[in-house]
Amino acid sequence: MGQKINPLGFRLGTTQRHHSFWFAQPKNYSIGLQEDEKIRNCIKNYIQKNKRTSSGFEGIARIEIQKRIDLIQVIIYIGFPNLLIEGQTRGIEELQTNVQKEFSSANRRLNIAITRVEKPYGQPNILAEYIALQLKNRVSFRKAMKKAIELTEQTDTKGIQVQIAGRIDGKEIARVEWIREGRVPLQTIRAKIDYCSYTIRTIYGVLGIKIWIFVDEG
Repeated sequence: MGQKINPLGFRLGTTQRHHSFWFAQPKNYSIGLQEDEKIRNCIKNYIQKNKRTSSGFEGIARIEIQKRIDLIQVIIYIGFPNLLIEGQTRGIEELQTNVQKEFSSANRRLNIAITRVEKPYGQPNILAEYIALQLKNRVSFRKAMKKAIELTEQTDTKGIQVQIAGRIDGKEIARVEWIREGRVPLQTIRAKIDYCSYTIRTIYGVLGIKIWIFVDEG
């Protein structure tokens, strides 16, 4: 049987780097991990609440966290910056105070920077969000998958695979459907592959979306 492994963890140190950079004593490691999770959730919730558009799109590609002794640096890679805030600086300050409230680290400053992603539809997280939105609006899953693949093809990626699992279209029996375009060499460690798994809550139940994007050969 084929063993399934997370393509990002599999490629750490070759084509993939960590999304969190910090060191901790073994006994403090779990606290640091929970802190990261809190920061990420807080940012996502804030953007969800303060979206300027009605499309329901967050547009976050990834959130990187770097921790030093006296500073927590958070870099948000975002596909559509106008979604976050019109008056950039005021919004970022507000976001900073919100996140600061979440966890009590009086001796550490929090610094949030926003980086724009060049080709948002080349990012699996943004694509998964797009598909989730389509499925919530009762678009047929095949149509949503095909549209997502068309959007990716505009960003010159070499291949993409999309998989949706669960009670698709509200059917009684859960099943897995997938579609692939181009090459997706999951066995090749040298190949730079972007991956994400995303959960959507629909009225029938929970669906899982997985997206693999083959960016380029290392």
